[in-house]
Amino acid sequence: MSLQVAVQMDHIAHINIAGDSTFALLLEAQRRGHRLVHYTPDRLAMRDGAVFATVEDLTVADEAGKHFTLGEKRRVKLSDYDVVLLRQDPPFDMAYVTTTHLLERIHPKTLVVNDPAHVRNAPEKIFVTEFPELMPPTLITRDLEEIKAFRAEFKDVVMKPLYGNGGAAVFRMAEGDLNFGSLYDLFSTTFREPWVIQRFLPEVKHGDKRIILVDGEAAGAVNRVPSEGDLRSNMVRGGAARPTDLTDREQEICARIGPSLRKMGLIFVGIDVIDGNLTEINVTSPTGLRAIKRLGGPDIAAQIWDKIEEKRRA
Repeated sequence: MSLQVAVQMDHIAHINIAGDSTFALLLEAQRRGHRLVHYTPDRLAMRDGAVFATVEDLTVADEAGKHFTLGEKRRVKLSDYDVVLLRQDPPFDMAYVTTTHLLERIHPKTLVVNDPAHVRNAPEKIFVTEFPELMPPTLITRDLEEIKAFRAEFKDVVMKPLYGNGGAAVFRMAEGDLNFGSLYDLFSTTFREPWVIQRFLPEVKHGDKRIILVDGEAAGAVNRVPSEGDLRSNMVRGGAARPTDLTDREQEICARIGPSLRKMGLIFVGIDVIDGNLTEINVTSPTGLRAIKRLGGPDIAAQIWDKIEEKRRA
């Protein structure tokens, strides 16, 4: 099976191929003989209900600094393609939301991965709250009195922006921390949306596990351990990737959320679990594929393409 695949992503010139999951998907697609074109979200257009993009033919090579070749730009109708990979990174802002509205016009005749309507309706830090029994105590608000009451109850908390990503602006506020007032003022002027406040999980020092699910099934995992002196385990913030297996509790979490992911057309999902607590469900542009394979785990990019091809044959 040879597919026509359009990839909506941040420009490929700026990615770090050593850890980029989109690049892993591109390599596997090319290996299978699928034809790839590349475009950035700003090149989307809709005219009279039809969705277009200015694309470039794309070939890739697993060689840093020489990892891509692009052809001449041309305007195409995206409904003529078999698959669109929706893979630009957050921020999950109105520009991102608008791309989901446009891509919804061509899905599912053209298979968009992940389903754009459900990407829009399942922002990572809100969607996860559909499973409160799997989570640490969590508050979403910008109301000062609500936050004070939550801190009084749980003492040690983490504050982070609702639509943040990559560990940016994540703060731990221990009991009695005199910086709380200043941090509240900073968040108030920086972020218009509410924030997430969660009970701090001290076991994060042993790792924040990224688990990849493919069409609702657990496929592999990597444990991300924070660097010395840092709260955040994100690999872009210096977290170290370690091989890992799934515990019974983590298998239980995957089994609990898997049917919902499958029903929503969320083929490629990354969840974050700390000490048996589900903290995020990442559906916009999950990462972790290359780290998992590099550490001896499965080739999840191949599993994702197996599933995409299966759905195109159906």
